[in-house]
Amino acid sequence: MTDAAIPASTLVVMQEKNGRAPDLLTVTRGRAMAFASGAVAFPGGRIDRADHQLAEGLDDALAPWKIAAIRETIEETAVAVGLFPVPSTELALKLQDRLQDGADFAASLAGLGLHLDLSALTPFARWKPAFAHARIFDTIFFIAAAPPGDWQPHPQPGECESAEWIGAAAMLDRIEKGDAHAIFPTKRNLERLAQFGSLNEALEDAAAFPIDTITPWVADVGGEQHVCIPGDRGYPVTSEPLVTAFRA
Repeated sequence: MTDAAIPASTLVVMQEKNGRAPDLLTVTRGRAMAFASGAVAFPGGRIDRADHQLAEGLDDALAPWKIAAIRETIEETAVAVGLFPVPSTELALKLQDRLQDGADFAASLAGLGLHLDLSALTPFARWKPAFAHARIFDTIFFIAAAPPGDWQPHPQPGECESAEWIGAAAMLDRIEKGDAHAIFPTKRNLERLAQFGSLNEALEDAAAFPIDTITPWVADVGGEQHVCIPGDRGYPVTSEPLVTAFRA
């Protein structure tokens, strides 16, 4: 057990579908994973030292977090967000293979003629749970548009059981029926994302609320213990019974 939060980032990739609410890129975490095993999540992970090194000299305070989000999304799904020129799906798979083999991200990008486009990512929320867990993550959520073209996700063996495009409302329905499960922050962000009919609506919402750290707490709500979050951060659901909140 440690009190030190691990800096991390996660990326909500939104794919617009002919006037319908956007699909989101989601993964189901591997059953052997130490954190949130088998849970539905968005691609992401911890910030590495190499992410900070690659961010040096860039005029963006969130550059290490954005770089990690881009890197982890490619490694986990082979969907190439935040790169220019936009690579082909074949080139993205080659980059995914290199990352999964432990290659340096910066060297891999240079070797394939690719560059970072950090402006493609917009900060959406920051979560840092403070409950007693073996690992506590201080995570910045970003949103970004899916790259143009037909991007079929390729889940990283071992780390992800599956990866797919699915609407927020459809995923929440699966969770409600017990066909999927997600940790508390993922569920709250799915509910917030389900409000949007387009990427632009999500971007407008992101701009309307501060990226202040959300740290859930436990309180009595109607005679029952609930896990709660602030009511002024754009989330339509701000509490969940303690008995169900941590079933992921």
